[in-house]
Amino acid sequence: MTLIHVIGSALLSLIVGILAGVFFRKKIVESRVDSIEKYSRKILADTQKEAKTIRKEAALQAKDSLYQMKVEFEKETKANRKQLLAQEKRLFHKEENIDRKTEQLEKREVRISNKEEGIDKIEKALRRKEQECERLISDQRKQLERLAGISSEQAKHLLIASMESEAKHDAAKMMRRIENEARDDADRKAQEILSLAVKRYAGDYVAEKTVSVVNLPNEEMKGRIIGREGRNIRAIEAATGIDLIIDDTPEAVILSGFNPVRREVAKISLERLIDDGRIHPARIEEIVSKVGKEVDATIKEAGEQATFDVGVHGINQELVRLIGRLKYRSSYAQNVLQHSKEVSFLCGIMAAELGLNVKQAKRAGLLHDIGKAVDHEVEGPHAIIGADLTRKYGESNLVVHAIAAHHEDIQPESVLAVLVQAADTLSGARPGARQEMLESYVKRLEGLEKIAMSFNGVNKSYAIQAGREIRIMVEGKTINDDQAFVVCKDIAKKIEKELSYPGQIKVTVIRETRAVEYAK
Repeated sequence: MTLIHVIGSALLSLIVGILAGVFFRKKIVESRVDSIEKYSRKILADTQKEAKTIRKEAALQAKDSLYQMKVEFEKETKANRKQLLAQEKRLFHKEENIDRKTEQLEKREVRISNKEEGIDKIEKALRRKEQECERLISDQRKQLERLAGISSEQAKHLLIASMESEAKHDAAKMMRRIENEARDDADRKAQEILSLAVKRYAGDYVAEKTVSVVNLPNEEMKGRIIGREGRNIRAIEAATGIDLIIDDTPEAVILSGFNPVRREVAKISLERLIDDGRIHPARIEEIVSKVGKEVDATIKEAGEQATFDVGVHGINQELVRLIGRLKYRSSYAQNVLQHSKEVSFLCGIMAAELGLNVKQAKRAGLLHDIGKAVDHEVEGPHAIIGADLTRKYGESNLVVHAIAAHHEDIQPESVLAVLVQAADTLSGARPGARQEMLESYVKRLEGLEKIAMSFNGVNKSYAIQAGREIRIMVEGKTINDDQAFVVCKDIAKKIEKELSYPGQIKVTVIRETRAVEYAK
């Protein structure tokens, strides 16, 4: 056999094997497909059976649900029908009641209309009677007017005036009686206490000015104080906060400023610079700083000395320092520290006479004007400022209230507050305590006399005792004794309302009747 034959037989055997394998594989696949188709048909048949079963069950459930819904609907319908029937019954009863009420209202309307007709008749009869009465009253009034010789309006005015005069007369009598009874003991006791307080205390009075004057050794010193291009005077004003006034006044420089402590520092500093002779910006700052510390120490010493003098202890150190600052503060040219000490002593004396706490009264008197130490820095009345300060530094409510009420910024509610008011008035109103400008003094006197002359029945008025008293002459024929008392009170009230003055003003009304006849 040749190689070709071997290869050909091999290829033929391979092709035959492949064809046989393909044939057998096809047979196997066909048998499997047939088995799958049979299984699928079986599953489809089973599924159709189950679907039929499910449809039957669903139909049965739907029938049951419809039946249940039908039953429930019938129940609800019956219940709604019952409710509707009940509502119809109620509406029927309401309609019957409305019909009955309508009939009753119609009957009432008929009765009311009948009554109105009767009332109209009665009203007409009453109007006729009223007209007849008015005619009779008018006739009687005319007869009375003819007999009396005056009209009804004149008689009415006379009666009102008479009643008003009698009422004023009775009121004046009652006022006099009540005030006289109250004054019998109160005035006597008050005068005793006040006079005793004034007698037992006599303090020195030092008048302070609002500007300070520094004397110079010669006129050349003014140029040295001003300095080259004004640098020295600017340095002094910047360091002290005080204005220097250099004018034609011979050998003097005026220091002007609202703060009395700064003014004192500036005065001492300038005096030392003049004595030293070295006046330049650096030296000015050094001297002012040194003097400021010395003045602070002096202020503290003055406050401690004041508390020691009046016998008040335990005051907060900040309040003590503020008390010392009052040494350089003046009010109406009256030194405020000296005034505060006077008020403290007077409060203590009056409190002892009344059986009150003497130390507490002295404490309130010493601190009553503490607000003036900072009133150029804080806005508001000095009494309220002082009350806030003392409250801040632990003073008692009674003392704080007395300070706040001593100028009646608030109403006094304690005896201590009234004592502080009285002592403050005594210290400020005593002769020589305060200086007053001539112009304002004359205006106050003219104002007093003008107020008195504005009242009816006043002939003359005289302001006397430096405006502390006004005497008023009234007409004896126009004003009687009781009316004079009323006029006196009215004038005093008008003075309180319209004028501003320290202390108090005495109003005296004088009424006299003179009988004059000539022998011929």
